[in-house]
Order: sequence, then structure tokens, then C-alpha cells
Amino acid sequence: MFELLLPLLDMQTAITLLVAVSVFGTVLSLAAPLMQGDKLRTRMKAATGERQQMRAARSKELKAGKASLREKPKGTINQIVETLNLRKLFEAEESRIRLRAAGLRKETHLVTFLGARLITPIVVGIIVFVYSSTVFADRITPVMRLSAMMFGGVVGFYLPNVFLKNLVSKRQQSIQAAWSDALDLLLICVESGMSIEGAITRVSAEIGMQSPELAEELTLTNAELSYLGDRIKAFDNLGKRTAMETVKSVTTSLIQSERYGTPMGSALRVLAQENRDLRMQAAEKKAASLPPKLTVPMVLFFLPVVFVVLLGPAIILAFYS
Repeated sequence: MFELLLPLLDMQTAITLLVAVSVFGTVLSLAAPLMQGDKLRTRMKAATGERQQMRAARSKELKAGKASLREKPKGTINQIVETLNLRKLFEAEESRIRLRAAGLRKETHLVTFLGARLITPIVVGIIVFVYSSTVFADRITPVMRLSAMMFGGVVGFYLPNVFLKNLVSKRQQSIQAAWSDALDLLLICVESGMSIEGAITRVSAEIGMQSPELAEELTLTNAELSYLGDRIKAFDNLGKRTAMETVKSVTTSLIQSERYGTPMGSALRVLAQENRDLRMQAAEKKAASLPPKLTVPMVLFFLPVVFVVLLGPAIILAFYS
């Protein structure tokens, strides 16, 4: 083993490897943005598709008297969900609200999530049982294997919820980071004389580079304002989809302005100021929490280096003198 590692100790070989790793890292860093694709264009295309569905549904509603925006999912997972009545067992309506907060609005997403909540515990339990029976076959008893399988099933039951919660949290963080700027832009557009539909369209186009998620939600809101019979419902849906209190407070003000005809600019000005204050308070809170967080890294990494630099020469001189 040492003979295989001996060529790596050569200075020229080590420098060559370091240069190769550096070149690979540089190429990967430059190529990563190109491989990600245009997320904003993809999201806007999906939002445009939602708008076209609303338009088609509205046309059918005028012709036939009723229409549905929800597609009918098909496949094995849908059959399992319908046969076992998983919609009632796993509270499908609550799951649908959480999926919308994660940006997953199709009915197929709901069916897949409900199926995953049933299948994942079984799959994880079987994997844990097979792993414990093969790798630790001579060290654990059959009772311990069954216990490990049950523990794996419990973990698998919560895995889809944890995954969905992470998606919702990531999406909400992106929306929250750009929400204050979006409110300022919306206030400027409204006070300049633009309609709320035109203001939302302009803000969604401007804020897309900062937060594609927020631009997508604003585009869907604008589509609902155009094709829903009740404009108040469009604002209410924005608050429900994002599941964020800061967004709900703004949509509540917009609903009141739409219902009672109160000036929208004054309400947006107050809300924009409140959101800027909240963002400043959050930044100050993070800044205040930095010193305690830096204590452990300084003790573990900085102080030993300082001691080596200060005491190292003295130790070397004392050793060789």
C-alpha cells in the first residue's frame, strides 16, 4: 500500500495533481451556470400554461355551463390511491395546500405525494431489513432485525413530509428575500397610474432575476385576475399559495381596497415600510448572532494557528539550542 502511495509524495507529481484539480474546479465553476438552464423562462412558461388552461376552462364554462381546471391523473399510483382511499386517510386537502406552497399545483403531484406516503415506508423498511440481514446477519438477532425494519418504516413514513417541508421552506425563503423589493416596485407602478394588473405584470418581469418563485406567483395572480369572476379570490389565492404571513397581510389590504374602493397606494406604502423594517430587524438579528457562532470556530481553528505561529519559533530554538 505504501509503495502505491510513494509516487504521490514526489514534489512534481503533487504539483501536477494540484494543478489538475485547480483546472477542473475552474472549468466546473464556469460551466455550472451554463448547465443550470434558464429557470425563470421555465417557470414563466409553466405560468403561461396555467393561464391558457384558465382561458380554455373559461371558454368551456361559457359553452357547457361547467368546467374543471384539474386534470384527471392516470396510472398505477392513481389506482392505488383511489382503491385504498388515501385521499381521506392522508387528508388530501391539507396535502394539496402544502404542495401549492411548494409550487406543485397539478393533481398528479398530489396523487404522487399520497402514493409516496404509502410506498416509502414499505420500501425503506424492506431495505433496512435486507441490509441488516446481510451485513449484520451474525451480530443481531431476528427480533432486532424486525425492530430495525419497523424503525425504517417509521422513518420512511415521515420522509415525504420532510422533503415537502424543505421544498416549501426553500421557496418561501426565496419569496421573502425579494418581497420587500417587489412591494416597492408595486407601489411605484400603482402611484404612477398603472392598473393593478399592469403593475403586477411589470413587477413580475423585473423581480424574476432575483426570485423566479415570486415572479411565478405574481404571474399566476395576474392570470387569475384576468379570468376569474371574483377578483378578490385571485388575491386570496396568492396568500394561500405562498402560506406566508407577510404576503397574506398585503393581499388582505388589496382585498379591502378592491372591496371598498380605498386608495391602494397609501396601503401599499405602509406595508412596504413595514416589510423594510422587518427585513432590517432580521438582518440585525443575524448580525447579533454572529459572535456566539464564531466562538467555536475561533477556538478550534484560529487560536491553535496563532499559538503555533507565536510559540513555534521559540520551541524550535529551545529544542536545537
